[in-house]
Amino acid sequence: MFDIDLWREIFQSINKNRTRSVMSGFTVAFAILLFTILFGIANGLKNTFAEAFVDDASNSIFVQSGRTTKAYKGLQAGRRIQFKNEDYDYIKEEFGDKVQYITARIYKNINTSFRNEQNTYDVRAVHPDHQYLEKTLIRDGRYINQKDLEERTKVVVIGRLVDEDLFLKTTALGKYINLGGIQYKVVGVFTDDGGDNEERIIYMPVTTAQQVYGNNDYIDQINLTYNPKMDFDQAISFSNLLTKKLKDRFTVARSDQRAIRVRNMAEGTKTVGLMNFGLSMIILVIGFGTLIAGIVGISNIMIFVVKERTKEIGIRKALGAQPKQIVSIILLESIIITTISGYVGLLIGVGVLDLATPVLKDYFIKDPSVSNTLVIGATITLIIAGTLAGYLPAKKASRIKPIVALRND
Repeated sequence: MFDIDLWREIFQSINKNRTRSVMSGFTVAFAILLFTILFGIANGLKNTFAEAFVDDASNSIFVQSGRTTKAYKGLQAGRRIQFKNEDYDYIKEEFGDKVQYITARIYKNINTSFRNEQNTYDVRAVHPDHQYLEKTLIRDGRYINQKDLEERTKVVVIGRLVDEDLFLKTTALGKYINLGGIQYKVVGVFTDDGGDNEERIIYMPVTTAQQVYGNNDYIDQINLTYNPKMDFDQAISFSNLLTKKLKDRFTVARSDQRAIRVRNMAEGTKTVGLMNFGLSMIILVIGFGTLIAGIVGISNIMIFVVKERTKEIGIRKALGAQPKQIVSIILLESIIITTISGYVGLLIGVGVLDLATPVLKDYFIKDPSVSNTLVIGATITLIIAGTLAGYLPAKKASRIKPIVALRND
């Protein structure tokens, strides 16, 4: 196999029969190109689904209030449901072993300034557990703690982009920022994998917000994570029980879907998992269909190539070539063409995905890419298929008598 003359002869044959070589190579390159693009787009869709949940714990449950849409037990429709601290405490105590982390949320939008820099940011008043529900990563300082809640301290934790906007020439930690005319001390700076929107948020203690902005015990939302030891069915059962208990607590009809809304991430996670599985199966079928088409194409070409070279084989045999040598030349030529073409198809496919990435983002396909191992495996499959397809006719042709081969038309 490492005979220099043999390799020189193979490349001379490829160069001499360029049309035949291009036809063989195009079939392989096109199959690998389609294979790469299809699996790249599939991975891009999976990345999109994963990013949608990246900044929230996968076992999260979000409890939101609204207005009743149905009259119930003498109470009219249109009644507003208002959560309070006691409702937060109720959930925490009633479902203690089922709840891992829990926090309330109060939403504000406040003009914020530091020296000459100012902007308007979303402010969330939360409990310390919120850090784990939102997967907040502290870069500098600390997060809100229990002491902040108890003492209603005027402290805030700001996002990375808030830091970059307001603190151009100094560090934020330990400085005081003005939120709507009230000074708050920055005790932490955080980052969040959820993206820029999540890093333009300011967190403060929920008790501080209640005292400063309303002097009440109202809260807008309650978020929690269920015990991670629960399986899917147990998680759904828990959220259904939580919904039932809260509707009873606020005298809301069981069929009223707007008054109290409980969203369980377990449902979304399962749905995404099923969608990813279905998408993978569809792409797998299409991808393998493409490979099969490539295998059939290169097989037909190999049969044609062997038949076309029957006279050449006869001449080689007349000059003393052994059947093994003849088969080796044909198969090595096939392997070289398939390998080079597969690599070219891979390069073109990756290039197309790179160029299309900005456009695909508009269609919710994020960072389309494909594993090199997967594409190399597909190329090897085509090489093996081409080798097997060429082996049988080459073996048959190598056994033909020289005189018969030379008479072949």
